[in-house]
Amino acid sequence: MRRIRLYFRLLRLAMVVLYGLLLACSLKLRTVLGFDPSQAARQQLCRSFLGRLAAALPFQIRVTGDLPDKPMLWVANHLSWTDIPLLGLLQPMTFLAKAEIRHWPVIGWLTTEAGTRFIQRGGSDSTLLSQQMSEELGQGSSVLIFPEGTTTDGTSLRTFHSRLLACAIDTGVPVQPVAIRYLRNGVIDPIAPFIGDDDLLSHLFRLLAEDTAVLEIQLLATLSSHDTQRNPLARRCHSAIAEALYGPSQLMPIANAA
Repeated sequence: MRRIRLYFRLLRLAMVVLYGLLLACSLKLRTVLGFDPSQAARQQLCRSFLGRLAAALPFQIRVTGDLPDKPMLWVANHLSWTDIPLLGLLQPMTFLAKAEIRHWPVIGWLTTEAGTRFIQRGGSDSTLLSQQMSEELGQGSSVLIFPEGTTTDGTSLRTFHSRLLACAIDTGVPVQPVAIRYLRNGVIDPIAPFIGDDDLLSHLFRLLAEDTAVLEIQLLATLSSHDTQRNPLARRCHSAIAEALYGPSQLMPIANAA
């Protein structure tokens, strides 16, 4: 039964990837022909793909809180590569992802064509990325970031890198803190997190072979970015997410990375 389930899910996922490839090819063709789609059009197509991808992944999604009705900087804790498609299906948005994803087979190309911004861990491109994200927010697009800068196993919340929140302050856009948690049989899921030296294919096969897990997405109270600095804003985001996940005892320092 386990093997049959795995093969069925792999087939379904392959069909979704094929659909995504067709979308990405159409975007590339339009660009080559001089009909470059707008970022809004790319986001709509990306959301269409992410909706199908989320349906092919073995998760039941539970959302609490209200979806924002205006552009915001979404700030979430980070557990797995699956965070992006599962959060991205909620609203059209631009993603900030680690640079390694750009080189993943198929997924890297799809995310690039969808307008994803990539950040090099420990790199010096934070100023340029902040400008690009400010442009996205200024043009009416929401942006999703993971200020921990890496994934965790879900048992704790790492330091937030405050420099990634500068774009919200520069544009005056509110911040939408998001607390996410994967559960399996009522406890923290040990399979969903993509951490350490794990590779995409191994993680995907393990994930698809298991029973359906639950992803809880908590949309917390929005935070104003007016009359504040990035460190206090990052601290408020961190506190809100930590309290939603673990209670008020999980307060941690904020990174001062430039």
